[in-house]
Amino acid sequence: MLYLYLDMIVGLSNTAACAVLCVELQMPSNEPYLSTSLQDLWGRRWNLTVTNALWHTVYKPLKSFLEPRLRATWGAAGAVMAAFLVSRLMHELLYYYVTSARATWEGVCVVVEVVAKAAVGERWRLSRAVSTPLTVGFVVATAMWLFFPQLIRNEADERAIKECKASCRAELSSDTRKWTSCNKVSGLAMDGNDCEPPQ
Repeated sequence: MLYLYLDMIVGLSNTAACAVLCVELQMPSNEPYLSTSLQDLWGRRWNLTVTNALWHTVYKPLKSFLEPRLRATWGAAGAVMAAFLVSRLMHELLYYYVTSARATWEGVCVVVEVVAKAAVGERWRLSRAVSTPLTVGFVVATAMWLFFPQLIRNEADERAIKECKASCRAELSSDTRKWTSCNKVSGLAMDGNDCEPPQ
């Protein structure tokens, strides 16, 4: 849902910017449902604006610094970990700003994947038909464990729903005609006389 929402908003903005300014915006994602690994998802397909910023400011410089001093595998793993740490700090700051909740600091799966791939090499490379469903399944399963509980434990979901309901009530009760026409358009009421603003 988040992916569809962001893609629709940026897609519509992109169309408007293209029509008015003749400028094409970068899409926020590149078909994340086709990811073949966690590296592919977080590094090449999801939230490309942040990914590009982290690539140039954290990952690339740190990898260049670490690789001559460590083995290439550990240099890349350290750079990935640092990029995710910076990304995590940014997410925690945004989350704290919205919910005033403390950080929980989950997630090192991509680093494990980088090290595991380096250990097994090319001989255990999975086909796209297997790796894509595995990756998408892993992300969905861990979202239930890592992402949604963070919203639920602080009742952020309930507060968002209450704020939305309050906003809708205020908007609709301010003008009874607006409420009536809204019900007629949505098919909730057959007759405008049956419509009443919410209590």
